[in-house]
Amino acid sequence: MNEREPSKNVLGGPLQACSFDPLTGYTRTGCCETGPDDPGEHTVCARVTEEFLAFSLARGNDLVTPQPQWRFAGLKPGDRWCLCAARWREAWEAGVAPPVVLEATHEAALRVVPFEALRSCAWTAKKTGPAGR
Repeated sequence: MNEREPSKNVLGGPLQACSFDPLTGYTRTGCCETGPDDPGEHTVCARVTEEFLAFSLARGNDLVTPQPQWRFAGLKPGDRWCLCAARWREAWEAGVAPPVVLEATHEAALRVVPFEALRSCAWTAKKTGPAGR
């Protein structure tokens, strides 16, 4: 029997989904899973920002324009997306890294990005009171 172990996140727990809308992940499963056919290691779950999208575009990776042939609708600030670990690190080094959802970031990201860098940009949902206050 050859059962695959569940993927883990950078915190050591089970990998959580990053986004189903827009549908993300190298294989469009909603999770930042990786494998030998993913040369970019799309392992960092981030909430993209306008600054990061502009940075990525300037580096030749247009994440805004829809690409239907890749099942990609284009991103807008606030969307969660599985980013290439090396691109996230490059953005972090440039001071424009988007916030990271640690529970949905695959442990393989640690081969490229130091945990402290990810933790320094961790995103947490803000709690709001009644009626969104």
